[in-house]
Amino acid sequence: MRKFLVVLDDTRECLNAMRYAALRAAHTGGGVIIVAVIPPEEFQHWIGVGDIMRAEARDRIESHFEVFAKWMRDKQGVNPELVIREGEPVAEILDVVSRDPQIGVLVLGAGTDKSGPGPLVTQMSRNSGSLPCPLTVVPGDMSKERLESIT
Repeated sequence: MRKFLVVLDDTRECLNAMRYAALRAAHTGGGVIIVAVIPPEEFQHWIGVGDIMRAEARDRIESHFEVFAKWMRDKQGVNPELVIREGEPVAEILDVVSRDPQIGVLVLGAGTDKSGPGPLVTQMSRNSGSLPCPLTVVPGDMSKERLESIT
């Protein structure tokens, strides 16, 4: 089964990337993997404090995931899986893609502000020539109706 890998983060454009991945998976009989990466700088504290912060970050990610997962299951009939990694986001995403040969498309949401599409889209675009799958960049301000019409 072909899987769509989509990144869960705290950006607004993440929502459109999630919608796109779920809709494409539903229309093509595919699956969705949602990856969330906890950057290492969040834990630059004493060991005990770092462990508490790590647990809180995981809880926050799992709560966010459940919102998207429920929508995907209820509305699209897609049961996504969650992968949580710790480290540099680009390196971790590239590792997830390289380890799972069923990942057919990496889906990212592009930011809409004047500074560009966002650091993740910029960095992943630079690596797109060596990715083992296509990269789909979904505009962050694309309407729900337009997303539905193109998927």
